Amino acid sequence: MSVLKSVGLTKVYKKSTKPALDSFTIEIEEGQIFTLLGRNGAGKTTFLRIAGTQLLPTSGTITVLGFDAVKQAKEVRKRIAFTPQEAETIYPLTPRDHIMLSLRMRGMDKAEAAQRTNATIEELELTEVADKNTSWLSGGFKQRVMVAMSLATDAELLFLDEPSIGLDPVSRRKVWEQLTRLKDAGRTIILTTHYMDEAEALSDNLAIINKGRIVAEGTAQSITKFVSSETTRIDVYDKFEEDELKEYGRVVRIASRLRVLTSSEKARKLSEEALARGADISIAPVTLDDVFVDIVGEAEKGEENEE
Repeated sequence: MSVLKSVGLTKVYKKSTKPALDSFTIEIEEGQIFTLLGRNGAGKTTFLRIAGTQLLPTSGTITVLGFDAVKQAKEVRKRIAFTPQEAETIYPLTPRDHIMLSLRMRGMDKAEAAQRTNATIEELELTEVADKNTSWLSGGFKQRVMVAMSLATDAELLFLDEPSIGLDPVSRRKVWEQLTRLKDAGRTIILTTHYMDEAEALSDNLAIINKGRIVAEGTAQSITKFVSSETTRIDVYDKFEEDELKEYGRVVRIASRLRVLTSSEKARKLSEEALARGADISIAPVTLDDVFVDIVGEAEKGEENEE
């Protein structure tokens, strides 16, 4: 059963001549973590805001949990939770206050809200700051509070716009654990992220968006096949010129090193040549990060859409 379906969804902002979403069509099944990937301005946040009933589309249709997100927005809001990108906490509330407030505003009784608040605080390791003024907390703690407000709701569908931005590696893993727990309990989570390791670790399915359109969709493994036969990457740090590496595969410059996307056979030949020259190289399988850069490429300056 699909929890979200959009057909021809388009959004053009008043001050823009290019659509932020361009005939965006997608269907997301229940009980999974679905990730949207894309450059800044690709249309990810615009899509989440429309699906979350915060923004009206210019044209097209979108249903969320069986309800029209435009005509039946109130019904949708009862059943979803939304963590916006880089949301701000409220002075002078504490983390406990924030979570309790989000639950009480949804109509939860005080006793259940308190119980769920305490459980979420413990699960996301916010105990030490639970009763401190959030204005005194670090950016990472504030972000964990905003995520906790959505996770505590136990909503049928969660929209999380870059939920782990600004979090340290340990805190990110704690958030991942809670997202996985909610999925295992039958909830559906739609998130955006710029962290490819996060997308690979969490996602059942994902979509890469560019200029308001979906350019690739599927599992991380299936999307990786977009690189065709180029299954291996070799990072070359010295003793090779870019032009001579092109005979082995596609060459991408990354800072001071050259990355070659190639087949396993050509990777072996390049490794042998590198060994003969005493060159410094590293070899690894092609990753989602490589595929993302390959598919999206570098947009020309000024082409990014407004989110």
